[in-house]
Amino acid sequence: MVVTGHCNNCHTDKYAAKAGDVPEANWLLGNSVGWRSKTGTVYAPNLRLYLQSMSVEAWLIAARVARPRAPMPWWTLRDTSDEDLIAMYRYIQTLKPAGSPAPTFLPADQVPPPPYNQLPDLSFPR
Repeated sequence: MVVTGHCNNCHTDKYAAKAGDVPEANWLLGNSVGWRSKTGTVYAPNLRLYLQSMSVEAWLIAARVARPRAPMPWWTLRDTSDEDLIAMYRYIQTLKPAGSPAPTFLPADQVPPPPYNQLPDLSFPR
């Protein structure tokens, strides 16, 4: 589920750039490359640390109700079955906590350090 759900694309440093050729020991450690939009810059969190002290029940609730900032496609977690979410949780728990927390969100008036991804402004005139 972590691979087919594309979690590594953002939550593993250089995963997409290396076409997935990143050792499993480095998976899901977060990413210091930000995603900047008109609302600010967000960083993909270290899921190994995020889930470290979370129960499976708390994970299921978070997956259903969380609405992270773009570009996280939160609806994909919302629509994933409990069975698959539990499998993801158990897998991430086997990786053990490692790494550092991702940088914190930067408001729109702050320019992130490079490199960062610039998201397009998708607001349309009415």
